[in-house]
Amino acid sequence: MNTEQLQKLAHRAYKIRRYALQMGEVQGQGYVGQALGWADVLATAYCHAMNVTPENPKCETRDRFLLSHGHYAIALYAALIEVGVLREEDIETYGSDDSQLPMSGMSMYTPGMEISGGSLGQGLAIGVGMALALRQKGGGQYVYNSMSDGELDEGATWEAALSAAHYGLDNLICLIDVNNQQADDNSNRVLAFEPLSDKWESFGWHVQRVDGNDLAAVVQAFDVARAATCGRPKVIIFDTLMGKGVPFLEQRDKTHFIRVEPEEWEQAIAILDAANIKEN
Repeated sequence: MNTEQLQKLAHRAYKIRRYALQMGEVQGQGYVGQALGWADVLATAYCHAMNVTPENPKCETRDRFLLSHGHYAIALYAALIEVGVLREEDIETYGSDDSQLPMSGMSMYTPGMEISGGSLGQGLAIGVGMALALRQKGGGQYVYNSMSDGELDEGATWEAALSAAHYGLDNLICLIDVNNQQADDNSNRVLAFEPLSDKWESFGWHVQRVDGNDLAAVVQAFDVARAATCGRPKVIIFDTLMGKGVPFLEQRDKTHFIRVEPEEWEQAIAILDAANIKEN
């Protein structure tokens, strides 16, 4: 990817962050820290790596993106708005009754939402089944499972990891957000998971670990994962910063679920806008 393409992708990551903040402002709260930290990964997935069909979100030729961590829905909605699956005017309905944008992801409500997530640790197992089925059909589609470091505490995650390696599912790419924060405490203090790369490697996966907020590194990791014909499932471990792009949110001790004052939403959006103008 050349410099101009990378700048365009950075602009799309900025828009994903901005849409997420706008949705957070509607309710005055939300899982915004995760959306800001995961925006570079989502921009790369939806605007660079994946085969996306906005005009027909259920098209059989599409790549599948599973939001295992359903509380990241605000982040995925922002990406779906950016690629045209959802409408920008839907932002004002976020979290409201009868909205297509509930606070936790549900496939029955939202176009482009492949599964109903939320009970952590289930997405990878579903991804194994999807990847097996798609390989059987021979269409060449990829399954991306987006998950949090909190899901590493779940036994089902590791059972699915064993199964994926056993079946040699090289059309399955797992994306792990290591922001090191859960609802109750630092993720590693809740249940230590390092050395993470070594664990996945020992389970038979092709492993990469990169800075999830270094867009060039994120793009390269996606490209390597798609190109690797190794007969193994692939995992990309992304170390991210909660609240990325808004310094006063980056520095908060607890950003798992954010509640801020009304003027702070405007301040956060203004900071993003100013940074985007400076970069362009």
